[in-house]
Amino acid sequence: MAFFSTQTLLKLFFVISLFQISLAARKLNELVQDQPQLLKYHHGPLLSGKISVNLIWYGKFKPSQRAVISDFVTSLTSSSQSKSSPPSVASWWTMTEKYYHLASQKHSSLSLSLGKQILEDSYSLGKSLTSKQIVQLASKGDQKNAINVVLTSSDVAVDGFCMSRCGTHGSSSGTNIKHLKGKNYKFAYIWVGNSETQCPGQCAWPFHQPIYGPQSPPLVAPNNDVGLDGMIINLAGLLAGTVTNPFGNGYFQGPAEAPLEASSACPGVYGSGAYPGYAGNLLVDSTTGASYNANGANGRKYLLPALYDPSTSSCSTLV
Repeated sequence: MAFFSTQTLLKLFFVISLFQISLAARKLNELVQDQPQLLKYHHGPLLSGKISVNLIWYGKFKPSQRAVISDFVTSLTSSSQSKSSPPSVASWWTMTEKYYHLASQKHSSLSLSLGKQILEDSYSLGKSLTSKQIVQLASKGDQKNAINVVLTSSDVAVDGFCMSRCGTHGSSSGTNIKHLKGKNYKFAYIWVGNSETQCPGQCAWPFHQPIYGPQSPPLVAPNNDVGLDGMIINLAGLLAGTVTNPFGNGYFQGPAEAPLEASSACPGVYGSGAYPGYAGNLLVDSTTGASYNANGANGRKYLLPALYDPSTSSCSTLV
């Protein structure tokens, strides 16, 4: 009888052990955004030198909304870091410098600055845009030493918006630049849409209830604008992807048509301890109750996505 009991206990221990192993595997899978695959360098150029970030506003945006994004771009510079309380937007951006060090590119320093702001508030191309029209709008900015950012208002539909993407980045041949020595110059561009009325649960989480997955109460947006604060998250991630993979042959993992990049390799991670449905341990403004993880220019607060750290092969957060 004692032998039977011991054997039964051993079997029970074995079953429990298997359950624990299975549980550990499930939790690792759930936390995959903290264990992304290594981003591979494909030996193409990264953006370098002095780069202007030009903002092309398509549709209706209030001056206060434009200020939220222009202040964010201004906050990316190292000079802004000394003026902002830690953790700062500028310190978040320094993570991208590690990609340049690993690429060992000559003249690889990068300096971003806020460039032109172009208002297209008359809906010259209508309220339903194709990807080709996004490039057309982007070409209105400088086509050399620039990143042209197209920002569409909440009443503008864009191909793929809300279905498969919240924004995108790419490059296009410059139409206003003379071809020198047979070279075909390209400019980098970004598009981000305001999802406030179309799909905030997909493109403005965690400031809105998610459309699927674990449900948790939405966080208070730091600039009191769910659509704009969602745009900041997407713009930040796309800027990191643009400078480290501007022409499709920089740092990325997976197919070039749908790559994992510096930010997209860490989905849903904003602070330490993040897991699906939980953005992580964030800072909370004592006055407004807003959640954030970075301080910016003019007293702004922002929530910025984690960036993949190529030196440690892990997702890095400010808090």
